[in-house]
Amino acid sequence: MNAVQLIECPRDAIQGWPQVVTTNDKIAYYKALLDVGFDAIDIGSFVSHKAVPQMADTREVINRLHDEGLFTAGTRILTIVANERGAIDATQVPGVTDMGFPLSLSETFQERNTGANIEEAWRRLDRVKHHCTGHDKKLVVYLSMGFGNPYGDAWSPQVLGEFVDSLAERIEPDVIALSDTVGTATPEMIASAFQSTIPQFKHITFGAHLHAHPEEVKSKLQAAYDSGCRRFDGALRGIGGCPMAQNELVGNIPTEHMVAHFTELNAWNLKNQRAWEHAMSIAVDLFQT
Repeated sequence: MNAVQLIECPRDAIQGWPQVVTTNDKIAYYKALLDVGFDAIDIGSFVSHKAVPQMADTREVINRLHDEGLFTAGTRILTIVANERGAIDATQVPGVTDMGFPLSLSETFQERNTGANIEEAWRRLDRVKHHCTGHDKKLVVYLSMGFGNPYGDAWSPQVLGEFVDSLAERIEPDVIALSDTVGTATPEMIASAFQSTIPQFKHITFGAHLHAHPEEVKSKLQAAYDSGCRRFDGALRGIGGCPMAQNELVGNIPTEHMVAHFTELNAWNLKNQRAWEHAMSIAVDLFQT
């Protein structure tokens, strides 16, 4: 069994891509990704089509992949939801195993990202948790600004710890993915965040959803790994970034860098080289920069 879990995030890559990615292109790409053997794929979102038009076809994409028998027991299927309506939608399509909810330590970013303040976001998360429990879905809370706050809102390791404590007590999510949404975290911030949370909440899986410039990738991955994190999000070619951040976007951690790094550490094993090369080829064609 792999020591780390790698989560491929084409949803995060595509949602802010300037050219329209067609439904057929998504399906071809996702087929290739499913063959690779990632632990999970963040495949789409049930959110406002006006806010994120690239994800308007999520229901059709998932239905077609399911109908073709392409979902396997080895790869979990995650979709992002931001409210109860999205959670209900996610329970009505076959194959979705996980729901991801965007929560933030930053009042500023919570309102930018979901149009709600943190108090309202907690109420929405309560309802999402209800639907996850009722439909046997894993709940992944993406905790943005987990490593610091570039917007001037209060942040400290103590603030992070208290927020996570509230999450653990009130919601009991399966996963808390600390997110460096705008790529400002340093390796020292990353290490501090995970060292202050992982030992205190052993019943929760902590993940790293990092954004980084190319020269920062290895140091950020290693800081998280050395601090006990074993779940990592990435996107092929490092494409992506939250379009709601209203900042210059810093790309996702490139999955190919994660694969190389964790293979070197004997922490993740690439099972299907041919599928991997095929997925990389499609990504190169799809995301021409």
